[in-house]
Amino acid sequence: MTRDSQYNLAYRRRRSGRTDYGKRRQLVLSGLPRLIVRPANKHITVQVIEAKAEGDVVLAAAHSSELKKFAWKGPGGNVPAAYLTGRLAGHRAKGKGIGKAVLDIGTRPVTTGSRLFAAMNGAVDSGMEIPHGEGTVLSKERLRGEHIAAYGKLLSEKPDSYQKRFSTYLKHKLKPEEIPAHFDEVSEKIAHSSEKKA
Repeated sequence: MTRDSQYNLAYRRRRSGRTDYGKRRQLVLSGLPRLIVRPANKHITVQVIEAKAEGDVVLAAAHSSELKKFAWKGPGGNVPAAYLTGRLAGHRAKGKGIGKAVLDIGTRPVTTGSRLFAAMNGAVDSGMEIPHGEGTVLSKERLRGEHIAAYGKLLSEKPDSYQKRFSTYLKHKLKPEEIPAHFDEVSEKIAHSSEKKA
């Protein structure tokens, strides 16, 4: 390690790659709450957070495990689940009078068609205004999981591979080919639930 007097040690969270303080500063200075999307292997978390002097305040949030309340049978970490979680968080934010936010994906790389933008699409479809480019808008087919259904149909000719690859779906009595229709049902339940609370 350098011993130069001009050397500045980066913050711990920056050294570990968990926070980009430059990007965070720009988002905070926008004056809008941040729509924070944090995916994991099996789940995804979406939060609407406001930065205050005493620390961040969570205004609304949703976790993909909550989708079970709306009869979701699929995994909690795929693209359709990310969209539904974002939509749920968006409806909750709207219910609290929060209509605008900026997307915060942390240190994750920008990848077209990713779960990060699926969650953002869900929040936008809930009625929130979130600045975004055309490249971050996923097709309806991908959001509904039609790519999963197509892959499931392809693998159905290989029973062993099909069973191994889609064990989580089949465990909950959901065939991957049925994902798009199942997605539509759950999405409608989330929208209907928010209408009842409004």
